[in-house]
Order: sequence, then structure tokens, then C-alpha cells
Amino acid sequence: MAYMERTIWAQLIASVIGLVVYLALIVPQLITTPVGEIAWVWPMVGTIAGGIVLSIVLSIAWGIVARMRDPELEHTADQRDREIERFGERVGQGFLAIGAIGALILAMVEAPWFWIGNALFLGFFLSAVLGGMARLGAYRRGFQ
Repeated sequence: MAYMERTIWAQLIASVIGLVVYLALIVPQLITTPVGEIAWVWPMVGTIAGGIVLSIVLSIAWGIVARMRDPELEHTADQRDREIERFGERVGQGFLAIGAIGALILAMVEAPWFWIGNALFLGFFLSAVLGGMARLGAYRRGFQ
């Protein structure tokens, strides 16, 4: 597995875990608490920061294991990796834009901040996950 491919897997795993943790903290509040009173800011900040840290830790640990298993293997990015990275960024940016437009519309209709913040959070999540999946698909099947 290529160096960048391991990094993408680490980011995907961390993103999904972060979303699950965030939902586990917020959904119970949605059931019992009015939207304007839900404590969502610090759980969101915590899961974003935790996801970043987890992604870094997973990448480093996976890299160490890969280096131990095959010390001769190249562990840097090449031109193909950079092209795949750009491809994944283009895919992900579309979903980030969708989240931003959704948040903008919610702001225009003066929706509660909870919904605006979560629309942006969802856009970032979809950007990371679907962009990462596009990258993995490009590694596995190539890209046109």
C-alpha cells in the first residue's frame, strides 16, 4: 500500500469515528432538549480536534509498521500520488461547497445556529470522506 493511501485510510477512519462520537453526544440532546439550548459547540470542536489528532497518530503508527515490514519500500509521494490528491480535493470541494451553500441558506432564513453549524460540519465531513473515497478509488482502479 502506498504511503499516501495509508494516510487516506487513516483520515477516513478518523473522520468516521469523529462523526460517530459527535452524533453520540448530540442526538440524545436532540431528543430531550430544544435546539436553541443544545450544547453542540464544544462537542464539535472536540471531535474535530480529536479527529485530526487520531488521523495523525494512525498515519504515524501505520507508517512505522509499514517501514518495519518492508524497509525497502518507498515511503514518499510521487507524481501519481500528487495527481490523485488533486483529484480527491476536487471531488471533496464540491461537497464542502454544498455544505457552505446549505449553511448560507439557513443563515438567510435565520435558522438556529445549531443547524447552521451542523450544515457546515456535515459539509466538511462529506468533503473528507467522499474525497478520500475518490482518492482510494483512483488508487485501486486508476482515474481518467
